[in-house]
Amino acid sequence: MLASKSPRILAVANQKGGVGKTTTAVNLATSLAAVKQRVLLVDMDPQGNATTGLGIQRADIRKSVYDLLFDGGKASQVAMKTKVPRLSIVPSSVHLSGAEVELVTAKHREHRLKQALFEDMEYDYVIIDCPPSLNFLTLNSLVAAHSLIVPLQCEFYALEGLSQLTKTIGLVQKHFNPQLNIHGILLTMFDKRNRITRLVEEDVREYYGDKVYKTTIPRNVRLSEAPSYGLPGIIYDMNCVGSQAYIRLAREVIGREKTIYNQQKVA
Repeated sequence: MLASKSPRILAVANQKGGVGKTTTAVNLATSLAAVKQRVLLVDMDPQGNATTGLGIQRADIRKSVYDLLFDGGKASQVAMKTKVPRLSIVPSSVHLSGAEVELVTAKHREHRLKQALFEDMEYDYVIIDCPPSLNFLTLNSLVAAHSLIVPLQCEFYALEGLSQLTKTIGLVQKHFNPQLNIHGILLTMFDKRNRITRLVEEDVREYYGDKVYKTTIPRNVRLSEAPSYGLPGIIYDMNCVGSQAYIRLAREVIGREKTIYNQQKVA
């Protein structure tokens, strides 16, 4: 645990879908909890895959992200316990689908999630699973976050999508959240036997340098199976290559957080 007054807030974001965003959010949150961090996962995606992936049944949800955005209060007052010790979730719900329209005319519409997470000392880390698009739900996440974790699938158009996201980050920094930065770029669905994978990795590491995590997440059937059982991959099969990769990622995230904290102390 880092000595800070409020939790470190990391948003897992990419405007492109199908890049392993929710898988990353769920398994990173679980891995952090496994090393005794108090973690809150916020499911900002109306599809609610992070919620069901942690075994939360829709019938059991009493309050969700929707209530957090429109009724106020702290995230810890809405959060539900999960099967994973030290990991709680603010679940998504069907009501979140209409939140986008309601936020258009709402006061302080970009800052509502930030207000709910501000100085909630119940947690060491908050991981936000963003929708795969740029809308008011994503904007709320980017305004609330200290840093972004960007899952990037190793495919031909990967850098083009990353360029678009970088422009979005610049706009959010300019207008809403000057401190927002990229915590790290995570190469997902990684297959080193594939030539495109190797080329994308070379390009991304050359351009973004140490912003790219050393850890890569391989294609892994066990990770894909886990959500259907309502379990994170590292609980479903801790020894599979995908789970082991997320455990390494959690160590790398914590290492970067310690570096950030030490830099802040010096400043």
